[in-house]
Amino acid sequence: MADRPNKADVPLRAGAQPQGVRVTVIEVIAIVISLIWLVGVALFFLVLPGDGEGAATVDSMRFVMTLMAIFLPIAMVWIAAMAARSAKIVREESQRLQAAIDAMRQTYVADRQSRGTGIEPTVERKLNEIARATQKTETALATFATSRPAQKTQITPAPAPKGDDQPSLALGTTAEDITPPISKPDLVRALNFPDTDTDEVGFAALRRALKDRTAKQLIQASQDVLTLMSQDGIYMDDLRPDRARAEIWRRFAHGERGKTVASLGGVRDRSSLALTSGRMREDAIFRDAAHHFLRKYDQMLVVFEAEASDEDIAALAETRTSRAFMLLGRVTGAFD
Repeated sequence: MADRPNKADVPLRAGAQPQGVRVTVIEVIAIVISLIWLVGVALFFLVLPGDGEGAATVDSMRFVMTLMAIFLPIAMVWIAAMAARSAKIVREESQRLQAAIDAMRQTYVADRQSRGTGIEPTVERKLNEIARATQKTETALATFATSRPAQKTQITPAPAPKGDDQPSLALGTTAEDITPPISKPDLVRALNFPDTDTDEVGFAALRRALKDRTAKQLIQASQDVLTLMSQDGIYMDDLRPDRARAEIWRRFAHGERGKTVASLGGVRDRSSLALTSGRMREDAIFRDAAHHFLRKYDQMLVVFEAEASDEDIAALAETRTSRAFMLLGRVTGAFD
């Protein structure tokens, strides 16, 4: 890894002047030429003999020409000296600028290398979090990331007795048709799913709910969306939605929409809302599963609310399935 340059190694920035003002070779040459010219002019006008009366009667024009002859070459010499010095300063500034750019480039490369070895990029870190979360969810049913076949091994009822013990059903009638409706406490417990793989009460309620056709369809739809959302690291246990009164749930069940039922979308987690909204736009499978789940939940709520007490509705609202309904309902605008 390239070491970062020390402060002592960083060149002067553009426009910085060296310490002190030094006389360069250019100024020395200009001074020498000027002195030589002045000595030559002095020898010409003072040492060499004049022409008698002509030297005493110098007119004004000759005086001006004499001054120009003396000082014009000196001025030209110093102009050339200043131009040479300016060119030298420009070259030095260009070198310092190039050195500063090289130092910045080395620092940038060193930072990129340090990030590549010591700090995970945001996307890679997110993928690792999702991978760890997915691996964690595969260990327990309560996390909702297990596949449906694994769940069926837990809840498949015992086979019906054969022979004369098997009940006879009318033509076209199934066992689900003669099964009594599931109780509200069992339905609420099943919609919350078992907390752990040792939650016997939760699994018992889930088995009873799966014998009811309507409850079974909702549970399967709920498990589908919860599994898909867990792939993005969204878990219902992490959400803390605002609680809505039982009256608001009843109004929604009766078909009201808009501001009166907007509090049902009480999920405030921005990360979950953003991830779910993006998945709805980009993933057609997730979008179909979400709309199917919303329809099944709405159908269940209409029947459930008719005979449920306020306590039953409050318990239903606390389930993981209801939290998924709040999240998806807000993202899809179901409460508008």
